[in-house]
Amino acid sequence: MSTESLARQIVAVKPIVVPTSDRPFPLTVKVTAPVTGEHLPVLVFSHGNAWSMDGYAPLVDRWAASGFVVVQPTHLDSRRYGIGFDDPRFASIWSTRVHDAHAVIDHLDEILVAAGGDLRTRVDIGLLAAAGHSWGGQTVGTLLGARVVGPDGDVGPDLAHPAVRAGALIATAGTGDSLSEYAREHLPFVRPDFSRMSTPALVVAGGKDDSALSTRGPEWLTDAFHLSPGATDLLWIPDGEHTLGGIAGEAVRETTDEDPDRVGLVADAVAAYLLDALGSSSAAWEALRHTDSADFTLQRK
Repeated sequence: MSTESLARQIVAVKPIVVPTSDRPFPLTVKVTAPVTGEHLPVLVFSHGNAWSMDGYAPLVDRWAASGFVVVQPTHLDSRRYGIGFDDPRFASIWSTRVHDAHAVIDHLDEILVAAGGDLRTRVDIGLLAAAGHSWGGQTVGTLLGARVVGPDGDVGPDLAHPAVRAGALIATAGTGDSLSEYAREHLPFVRPDFSRMSTPALVVAGGKDDSALSTRGPEWLTDAFHLSPGATDLLWIPDGEHTLGGIAGEAVRETTDEDPDRVGLVADAVAAYLLDALGSSSAAWEALRHTDSADFTLQRK
């Protein structure tokens, strides 16, 4: 990504209320967009557990500077709502998250108009991508065609959204055959079936992301790449932990591997991949694919 693109001015608008039903709190989003530019693509971003539309500025600001209009919903598991593991509503939040994303996509026109100015006239809604971190990655994977396996072993319904043309799954849970005892007790819905995830996707995983949810170690978080027909590329970051250098925010308590350069790598790789997948640009992605670095590897099917 060029220095010029990183210096591009951006603007953020929040909160914007999105129409939904059967939800205990209103669905609100934040829109972050470049001040200039035409035919801008849209990127819907799903946060990790307990976060909100106010997190992930190191990613979102960089994506907006690269030309994306980023829309961030706040899901029901956000810590601001206080719905924890012991709340009976928690077990269904995984599906509410997916329906949140559908609502955002289905109301993009209204959201962009509500963001103000001339933004709606500068956006090409047909250039739509989605990305998510951690639990947000499972949410986005479902938008791309993955299914959730129920406790009876049956594969759940198709909740993919046909408008999403490409995606990025960052530090996203693998299959449920190796869940830890903790995960089986508190997060039994972390059982994705990637065999139907056919939309093009980049999978990002860290070599030191030893999740407490699985007994398989960091390799578990590469399942979406290996098991789905749509995931075309895997960005493997050997020294990355779950927040991959601090993608959720600067100096936040969850970050144990603070590294701004690693955050920039994740942000730029996702932006370059999605722009290429949407047909908007390929130079940055091609350059990254041919970069020889000890900090990351790119594997392609």
